[in-house]
Amino acid sequence: MGGVIALQTASNMTTPLLPDYTVGYITQSSTILEFSPTIISLILAGKVGSNIASEVGTMRVTEQIDALEIMGVNSLNFLVLPKIIGAVLFFPILVIFSMALSLIGGWLALLFSDLTTTETYVLGIRSFFNPFHITYALIKTVFFGFLIVSISSYYGYYVKGGSLDVGKASTQAVVSSTVAILIMNFLLTYLLLL
Repeated sequence: MGGVIALQTASNMTTPLLPDYTVGYITQSSTILEFSPTIISLILAGKVGSNIASEVGTMRVTEQIDALEIMGVNSLNFLVLPKIIGAVLFFPILVIFSMALSLIGGWLALLFSDLTTTETYVLGIRSFFNPFHITYALIKTVFFGFLIVSISSYYGYYVKGGSLDVGKASTQAVVSSTVAILIMNFLLTYLLLL
């Protein structure tokens, strides 16, 4: 994504009024504010969300959850809470890696295409850098991780029927998580950046 942003920005900068470092600045701000937290979370909604929904749904259909409840175990705390804690702790780490790789990808794309120099790109990344933007991205990621796990667990936990219904619940979990991420993205941007 960083390479595409950098190449598109550099190739479309035809006005002499914009400084050359604008390419690095736009890549940095687009990556940190929007692309890394949102795109990674949408990918995780598809992969992790469907996995959680099908795992918990299979446990429901095969009556493993009923067995836990008969033994006196709170099945929601036992099955869902560790997944939520894991998502809240590890999704931000993935987003930090995504930010770094995206900025490196932008640099490599510009380096191989000769559209700008490394010094100009790095100057753009450092120009007008606001540390709160990283905090904002990580706050969004924590909310997105919670939504993915809780929505997927809900669909898996309350599935009824057989294996075909587990597949439907998994699909519904991915769709609902994706829509919830997009709505939460708008709300958090409105609350935190305006």
